[in-house]
Amino acid sequence: MTSENHATVKVDTSMVMSPTGSATQGSPVSPSTSKPMPELPDELVQAGWSKCWSKRENRPYWFNRFTNQSLWEMPVLGQHDVISDPLGLNAAPAEGTGDAGVGNGQRKRRLSEEAAQGGPNSFKRIYWDLDIQTNAVIRERPPANHLPPHPEMELQRAQLTTKLRQHYHELCYQREGIEPPRESFNRWLLERKVLDKGPDPLLPSECDPIISPSMFREVMNDIPIRLSRIKYKEEARKLLFKYAEAAKKMIDSRNATPDSRKVVKWNAEDTMNWLRRDHSASKEDYMDRLEHLRKQCGPHVAAVAKDSVEGICTKIYHISAEYVRRIHQAHQTLLKDCNVSEAADVQDRLVYCYPIRLALPSPAQPRVELHFENDIACLRYKGEMVKVNRSHFTKLELLYRYSSIDDPRFEKFLSRVWCLIKRYLVMFGSGVNEGTGLQGALPVPVFEALNKQFGVTFECFASPLNSYFKQFCSAFPDTDGFFGSRGPFLNFIPASGSFEANPPFSEELMDAMVTHFEKLLEESIEPLSFIIFVPEWRDPLTPALHRMETSAFRRYQMSVPAFEHEYRSGSQHICKQGEMYYKAVHGTVVIFLQNAAGFAKWEPTPERIQELLAAYQVSRRALGSPGPSSAPTTTSPASAGGSGDKDSIAPCPTSYKIRKSTK
Repeated sequence: MTSENHATVKVDTSMVMSPTGSATQGSPVSPSTSKPMPELPDELVQAGWSKCWSKRENRPYWFNRFTNQSLWEMPVLGQHDVISDPLGLNAAPAEGTGDAGVGNGQRKRRLSEEAAQGGPNSFKRIYWDLDIQTNAVIRERPPANHLPPHPEMELQRAQLTTKLRQHYHELCYQREGIEPPRESFNRWLLERKVLDKGPDPLLPSECDPIISPSMFREVMNDIPIRLSRIKYKEEARKLLFKYAEAAKKMIDSRNATPDSRKVVKWNAEDTMNWLRRDHSASKEDYMDRLEHLRKQCGPHVAAVAKDSVEGICTKIYHISAEYVRRIHQAHQTLLKDCNVSEAADVQDRLVYCYPIRLALPSPAQPRVELHFENDIACLRYKGEMVKVNRSHFTKLELLYRYSSIDDPRFEKFLSRVWCLIKRYLVMFGSGVNEGTGLQGALPVPVFEALNKQFGVTFECFASPLNSYFKQFCSAFPDTDGFFGSRGPFLNFIPASGSFEANPPFSEELMDAMVTHFEKLLEESIEPLSFIIFVPEWRDPLTPALHRMETSAFRRYQMSVPAFEHEYRSGSQHICKQGEMYYKAVHGTVVIFLQNAAGFAKWEPTPERIQELLAAYQVSRRALGSPGPSSAPTTTSPASAGGSGDKDSIAPCPTSYKIRKSTK
């Protein structure tokens, strides 16, 4: 299919609407008819077929909404490889008419004009460009040995992961009397998968060490109580009292040394006496006293809680390993009739990157029901429903058409979409706004500038739901490979190309990312460039940020202030239009890591940097985002270490000068 055809599909392949406004698999209607025919066998309906009536020919025909095929005779699965088109539904426009001779760029402009005017070929907004080809080159690789996804196994994985979350919640409450730190379970999954060598794509089972530094650190930070942000004096007073009371209670109930017990009890009682007699203290007085109390009691409280918190981490890991064993055993039973296909001959040659392939063939997929509720596609399997908005559903159709090689008739499309969405729902939790920050993406104008100015065509950390390009790395090769994923980035070894990296904000994952960057840059003599967006966490300074700022491959650095720029929501595939963007609450550091050839080809010159900054301005104006007019901080390697705030940008004065490095 040509790119021009793809551009048409981008707008026109949303599911065919029935007279009632829904598009259920049981009774779809062709665009050229309003007379639906009786239902077909489930196998044909699952493959996208519907029986329709041609008013022009006064006879029935069969239409496939996924492939746009039309047949006069009833289709037989596996026996209609030659695409016929009796009604001319896919006929090209006559020469000199319609879109014939219209270039891809002109078609894109026409579609964007229609979108702006709310024309028939429009989405509300489009947050991706799937026409951009990759410049990422890799060595040819064999198919991956992951088990192919199946709704039954995904449902079991979802149920066990939910149980594991509940175990974590109960252990934190029973052992430490606290709620689990917000999203700490999600970050535990991210941190564990950096080390995990187990067979499951989501749950860890083979990690060394068993105790997670991420989970241990976050739980310990909330002991004896969680410290929240304080706005008013009375809140500060209550927080100080609660901390003193909780520290005294913990030291009394645990096996502490006499010295620890004495220090904590004396400081806690002294604080309570001070609170009873001094009612004129300011908010700052209370906060200073709280900081003093934490310094005096914190080490002793941590010492008595250490074994208990390590026990929580160990227990959760062992339960996870047991769940992985169950899932893997059930999956093997399900696939017992599937034999590993012969691995294709892999030559030692460089090729443009391509979606990850699975060595095991997929089994027959069960029926997944589809219907639309207004602009939302609802997919249901055994009563479990997942949702995605219509535009992202069409995006998944396009990615599947580009990337899937084992399902040309879309017979497994709906079940694979269900597995994909269910996996990400399970990974990031079901709480309100939970996980959205871990999946946030850059604004579209920034992606456009990165592509135009620095040749970026690839995202190192994305998903089929939030990617801008059709080539990207993501967490789950088994579910995401059918939709364009090149697999996890830490297993991806490009020889050349220009990449954007906006990793989930997990310290351990970001540190592993930097290690991988530096290894790739050291080993390749071809042009290689990484533009990294990470939070500006300096109190304390994170190892990943420190390593990048002192890297021999760092060519340029700038900081974008907090609250002045946005990210696209990790729930963009389902959230409301007004919730698509959210402000960054901390500064973002943008760092260019390039080898010599990459620097020569994609040098961050002042002109290119100005275009990138202007893209942030376009994003803010488009969203009506208020913000101060201070210029962002830019840093060359010679002046590294300057502070800044996360990702937002304000108007850039004409007198603003950009310093660059020629390392």
